[in-house]
Amino acid sequence: MATILFDLDGTLIDSTEAILESFEQSFKNFGIKTPDDEVIKSLIGYPLDIMYAKLGVQAQNIDEIIGAYKRHYRKVSREKTTLLPYAKEAMEEASRFATLGIVTTKTKRYSIELLEYMDIMKYFKALIGREDVTNPKPHPEPILKALSLLSADKNSTWMVGDTVMDLKSAKSAEIKSVGVTCGYGEKKELESLSQNVFANSFDAVKFISGAIN
Repeated sequence: MATILFDLDGTLIDSTEAILESFEQSFKNFGIKTPDDEVIKSLIGYPLDIMYAKLGVQAQNIDEIIGAYKRHYRKVSREKTTLLPYAKEAMEEASRFATLGIVTTKTKRYSIELLEYMDIMKYFKALIGREDVTNPKPHPEPILKALSLLSADKNSTWMVGDTVMDLKSAKSAEIKSVGVTCGYGEKKELESLSQNVFANSFDAVKFISGAIN
């Protein structure tokens, strides 16, 4: 049986509003001017510690500002997160022929809570979050951990994601990848790492189905 690993933000869900609002709140708590939304959006996909470092927060303040972010995000994430178009159809179709997992840089605990609230956690046999690994994507560790948990064969495993970090992680883990343009990555960048780039996760799943049959 095939295995399909999905990224979360920008691949299956859209939590942009919740993310931007939580960044704004966390910067406000520290009396720091919030960076432009487009700058923040360009970093979505990285773990929070890396995002804040790239946004200029001093290393000694990062843990505290992440705490402020998470407190606010948890309050608003359910209300301000939606499934991306065709994501539900993608999960339903994929579950017919593959074992499904999630590999995300989001916190595992909050991701599971959110997906259970949205009634889609039932499709997934494993979820690897930021706290499960030492080295997040684009390192191969998150994917390799998912493969181990699912007892999956590398040769029949695919990674579906919207950023170059997802595709680089897949390449390093020696599995196949499919890029989607419904999220935060640039199509040209995705195409530089995978020949398989589609508009959304449902088209990605249909391609994988055809490739393995």
